[in-house]
Amino acid sequence: MKPKQPITTNKSRRKFIQQAATALAGFYIVPRHVLGKGFIAPSDRLNIAGIGVGGKGQSDIAEFAKSPKANIAFLCDVDDRQAAKSYAAFPNAKRYKDFREMLDKEHKNIDAVSVSTPDHTHASAAIAAMQLGKHVYVQKPLTHDIYEARMLTEAARRYKVVTQMGNQGSSGDGVRVMKEWYAAGLIGEAHTIRCWTNRPVWPQGGGAPTQKEEIPKELDWDLWLGPTQFHDYHNAFVPFNWRGYWDFGTGALGDMGCHIIDPAFNVCELGYPSEVECSVADIYEVMWKPAFHPESCPVASSVSIKFPGKKGKNDVKLTWMDGNIRPERPAELGPDEPMGNGDGGGIIEGTKGKIMYGTYGSNPTLLPTSKMKDLNVAKTLARVPEGHYQQWVNACIAGYGKSKLSSPFDYAGPLTETVLFANLALRSWNLKDANGKFSGRKKLLWDAQAMRITNYDDANQFVKREYRAGWPKL
Repeated sequence: MKPKQPITTNKSRRKFIQQAATALAGFYIVPRHVLGKGFIAPSDRLNIAGIGVGGKGQSDIAEFAKSPKANIAFLCDVDDRQAAKSYAAFPNAKRYKDFREMLDKEHKNIDAVSVSTPDHTHASAAIAAMQLGKHVYVQKPLTHDIYEARMLTEAARRYKVVTQMGNQGSSGDGVRVMKEWYAAGLIGEAHTIRCWTNRPVWPQGGGAPTQKEEIPKELDWDLWLGPTQFHDYHNAFVPFNWRGYWDFGTGALGDMGCHIIDPAFNVCELGYPSEVECSVADIYEVMWKPAFHPESCPVASSVSIKFPGKKGKNDVKLTWMDGNIRPERPAELGPDEPMGNGDGGGIIEGTKGKIMYGTYGSNPTLLPTSKMKDLNVAKTLARVPEGHYQQWVNACIAGYGKSKLSSPFDYAGPLTETVLFANLALRSWNLKDANGKFSGRKKLLWDAQAMRITNYDDANQFVKREYRAGWPKL
């Protein structure tokens, strides 16, 4: 079902309301200053539709609703069990199970869309909304595949809509503090970044279930599958452990990479990478014989990514570790001092020093920590006191190009591509050539503009996937 193309903007909605008021009462909508301090005129409220309103989607919708300028008008979810709390919180919102039907029927009444489905449906839902001129907020990772990330980035410009990815730390003070330190030259020129996480904290590496189970009556399984290829239902996939299977999720990197890599990516102004190599922890189901399950993300991994230097600057090497593997402690960090925030973190190493931070860019710290004493660096960057969610709501009401956002698709797209580029390496790890050689276990060279591995063609199968018929394509 292809979404219809008419576009109804906030401007046209306001014009309609004004004209209707004139016809009925002989005057336009009363100005806000006449109605009273704090009053939000109906024409200045943002009608939001939520696609995926259980789990993280539930908290997303609740955050938007904190703004007096936001109206949660539509709720769309394929699983009534997961959506129950959002249904109870917003009883006046109209409900749908299929986002295609909702957008087709309600596009004139929707201003903006929040997408918080499993990863495999992010891009399809987002592009359907963007094609109708709707502003979009999409949970991290922005997309499931590299190609999708590039297409959504381009679509945001083409359709001139306000966009934000759900990596909330990008609106925090931490990343801004680090950018100010870096601009002040406190660590010199960055050349090495180390990031790590304790994820996955869900099952990974052991393969997908093969048996078929009865589908719960509250769940529309075919809609849950969305654009991905058909799978029989099994409760191992829902409501959360889909993250560990490549057809639906993006593993530990997809879950936390957009939170932990983001601060360093932002501070160092990284662009598209040029090469990647990795190593993957094997599952041993039989003594001395590792088992490989290509449908499942690895239990633990290490990935090294190179970013070409810009304008004569150093190349930057970024190393990612997951599965509770951590890099070596910096020599400047005391033996009893915490590294990151326990669950994860990052270290940016420059020619003159190092910055350490926790997940989401929290608690930025110069190393050695003694440098923090009497530190006084000018605050040059604006903060986001309203927070990540309200920043997007306000920008949507202001209109495209009127406000600065923390993680618009122009930024979030390349960041997500970096995360998914690392996943491409992981998925290529156990690929064999015609001679049975593990050809994926080498450095992969990347042509970012063409979105293509240049030295191992088999790896390119992970750049883009085929959608099932009937789902919005990019």
